[in-house]
Amino acid sequence: MSDIPSGLRYTEEHEYLKSTDEEGVFLVGVTDYAQGELGDVVFLELPAAGDSFEKGAVFGTIEAVKAVSDLYAPVSGEVVEVNSALDDDPALVNSDPYGEGWMLRVRISDPSEMEDLLDSEGYTNLIGED
Repeated sequence: MSDIPSGLRYTEEHEYLKSTDEEGVFLVGVTDYAQGELGDVVFLELPAAGDSFEKGAVFGTIEAVKAVSDLYAPVSGEVVEVNSALDDDPALVNSDPYGEGWMLRVRISDPSEMEDLLDSEGYTNLIGED
């Protein structure tokens, strides 16, 4: 069964948004369910700090042994930081998707977009786990 922490927001494409200690800045990554479906992550193509994107836009790709998938922005915003640890160890996405395996720190440009994201219960229902 997948780990689906409460307090996070989720997209239907299996990205998450996690608050940080900094006002308006959130971590973005892929869910435990997503990494489990992909298998061993071997490479990530991520944007650079300072890049901006709109909600729903492709912001990068995740390459695993089984497949290559697009990554979709859960909200509109600007990339504050990219997790450079993933350059050397992309498997952190597999071993700790909600911790060391985060991908981006994003400053949200429109906080109301978060209302469109799923809570943990909604995401659990989406992936069909109880």
